[in-house]
Amino acid sequence: MPSRLLQILVFIALATGGFAIGTTEFGTMSLLPLIQDAMGIDAATASHIISAYALGVVIGAPVITVMAARVSRKPLLIGLMVVFALGNGLSALAPSYGWLMLFRFISGLPHGAYFGLASLVAASIVKPHRRTQAVGYVMLGLTVATILGVPAATWLASLLDWRAGYWAVTAIAAAACLLILIFAPYQGAQSDAHPLRELSALARPDVWLTLSIGAVGFGGVFAVYTYLTTTLAEVTGMSTALVPIVLGVFGLGMTVGNMVVPRFADRAQMPTAGVMLVWSFLALLAFPLASHNAVAVTIDVFLIGISVALAAILQTRLMDVAGDAQNLAAAMNHVAFNAANALGPLCAGMVIAYGHGAETAGYVGAGLSLAGLVMWAITWAFERRGMNAATA
Repeated sequence: MPSRLLQILVFIALATGGFAIGTTEFGTMSLLPLIQDAMGIDAATASHIISAYALGVVIGAPVITVMAARVSRKPLLIGLMVVFALGNGLSALAPSYGWLMLFRFISGLPHGAYFGLASLVAASIVKPHRRTQAVGYVMLGLTVATILGVPAATWLASLLDWRAGYWAVTAIAAAACLLILIFAPYQGAQSDAHPLRELSALARPDVWLTLSIGAVGFGGVFAVYTYLTTTLAEVTGMSTALVPIVLGVFGLGMTVGNMVVPRFADRAQMPTAGVMLVWSFLALLAFPLASHNAVAVTIDVFLIGISVALAAILQTRLMDVAGDAQNLAAAMNHVAFNAANALGPLCAGMVIAYGHGAETAGYVGAGLSLAGLVMWAITWAFERRGMNAATA
């Protein structure tokens, strides 16, 4: 077991990669107005850039993980971050909208596989009772990106142009490659590793049930986050100068959640997951009412951010139920979250399109969290029935 100092350095190295990914994933939303003005396209067309990245995540996570089943984790992590840096560098050089779409798709390919492998490496260097905490530390890179990375990249892009935001991500990704090379432990591929063994994860009901919790339950958070800026402007009446502060508070909530909640999950995994879904349900349900007051909505956004800690819990659970197919199951966690990222805004957008205010995204989100809680109950019941059968 590595020393505590070395563990921290490994966490920092892995989280730096997550910081780069989080900056480009969330930062692109802030860059869209600059991109559409520079390329002469409308807002709806520009939004397809985000979809292209998400499609890359959905395709890349299972394909890369299965095809690279026999590759050692450290060189694979570095390779994934190199591809990510290349995709963002090419995005900064894109001569047209079509090329930018392609390069954003390429940038998304390593996303799920990187987080899956990084979580496995982090969990492998700590004692079993601290695994969820280790995964939470890796996720801190993603959450801190919403506080520091996205505002910095957006500010840089506003001073220069939108391409500067992607150049900044490229530089962070290059730094992550170097840190992983220096500090991450070398873990050779298992002698019996095989693509078909990784695919065996898809035959496990526990894996699909766990993925369904994230795909449905997390949709509520994305429903509100997508329409948060609109709600703050149209319902709360908040000035545009204060909106980034509220977005930063959301990131602060995510960070606090990933630092605190995993400690409870390491003691009681499924109960903690259930509590986080209830927490999310209540915080999202309060959003429409809180949105009419600047202080109340800021507090509520912080509470919603805390619920994102569910990601680390589900990541660890997938490690527990995947058997020998650890890599694919861990990577699929981020496919589920991208499904939630599509489901939440889609459902909220349909409700808003019928003439309801942007704040009603909170009710939609609460409904999705409640549906996720139902999936959690089914999953836990399935697990307990299996445990009872094994005992018998």
